[in-house]
Amino acid sequence: MAIALVFGLGSLNYQIGHFSRSGPGLFPIMVSSMLFLIGAVSVVRSRFVKPVPLNYNMKNIALVLMGLCGFALLSQHVNMIAGIVFLVFCVSFAGTTYSVVRNIKISAGLIAIAFAFRYLLGLQLPLF
Repeated sequence: MAIALVFGLGSLNYQIGHFSRSGPGLFPIMVSSMLFLIGAVSVVRSRFVKPVPLNYNMKNIALVLMGLCGFALLSQHVNMIAGIVFLVFCVSFAGTTYSVVRNIKISAGLIAIAFAFRYLLGLQLPLF
């Protein structure tokens, strides 16, 4: 919440404008406001929910980090589709169950989203 507040107050130095003609401060103030609201709801909710001990599983943390690093390296040196598939299959080992069919479906969905970002939004993603 403090980070959202700092960036939100900092964005007030820029023109906000209107929704029809936005200024450079509109996007940061909107994002920081939503982030602050999510933080406030989380703080209020934490007062009503019984605390649960947090357990760290270093194997799962290592698998997620390995998946992210592999995604970045494969996207840079091979292509993003290989990176997405590696990420999904690697990180799914951190779960309680493992399903190849589910991993293929998730990979296909993420690849479809990547293609949508490339062709509908015009982002330059290294998909091939």
